[in-house]
Amino acid sequence: MEEIVKMDSIASYTALRGVPTKHPLVAVLDLSQAQPMPAQSFNFGLYAVGLKELHHGHLRYGRKHYDYQAGSLIFIAPGQVVGVEPALELFAPAGWALLFHPDLLLGTPLGKRMPTYSFFSYEVNEALHLSEKEKRLVLDCFAKIESELDQTIDKHSKGLIAANIELLFQYCLRFYDRQFLTRDTANRGVLERFESLLRDYFSADTPQHAGLPSVAYCAEALHLSPNYFGDLVKKETGRSAQEYIQAKVIEVAKERLFDRHKSASEIAYELGFRYPQHFTRLFKQRTGVTPNDYRTRK
Repeated sequence: MEEIVKMDSIASYTALRGVPTKHPLVAVLDLSQAQPMPAQSFNFGLYAVGLKELHHGHLRYGRKHYDYQAGSLIFIAPGQVVGVEPALELFAPAGWALLFHPDLLLGTPLGKRMPTYSFFSYEVNEALHLSEKEKRLVLDCFAKIESELDQTIDKHSKGLIAANIELLFQYCLRFYDRQFLTRDTANRGVLERFESLLRDYFSADTPQHAGLPSVAYCAEALHLSPNYFGDLVKKETGRSAQEYIQAKVIEVAKERLFDRHKSASEIAYELGFRYPQHFTRLFKQRTGVTPNDYRTRK
């Protein structure tokens, strides 16, 4: 069984890459000047943002591989396991990497806003692909952080570093919005498959055995990470994936309420609700009336 190496400090990472540790909680690396990483799996206890500029080697995240191209950003959060499976013996790309320890976030505005940066939960095959202009902005953010690391650490250091990291993440949100828009055709394909998945789900007896479809279930069936899938649906429809699923449930429920041989409770169980009152509550929230009231109005 492959050994998984823990990477839970900046010092352990910089030692592996053969570069000095400038700050105990943050590092910015020019990967062309760092020692290559060995073919190994690492359990990161750090946040990491990597900018890959040259094709060389493969990165594995879980069971998926992503052979990423020039100008791509990947994001790694604490607790994620990343394996290096290089094309040659060592993984030695040109590019840049930003790493920071979760302790850097304590007491900072960035710490409170980290959950909004959902791209840290995307799969590596959902990386952010940058234009040349976008890449220059990212490199400028890296340079600002690196410049601060070259200063003597004082009471302002942590706040300034965190602020520049947040600036980088705000750019990433903008760039991902652009990526969702420029992949409009592919996104429509995902929504069409999502709609087909829900239609097939409710046309079978799956709900009676598996319950209501979850966002995670739909994302996995569509080969996407839950966060990326949720963000894509939100960008395309203005509704969350959960709201989209609930709307489909109500649509199917309205059709079935035409069958007066079945009670509202029977329909609730058919749709995957464990308790009929949960169905009634959701139906009234979405339509303003109970299932039985809706049926009598037809």
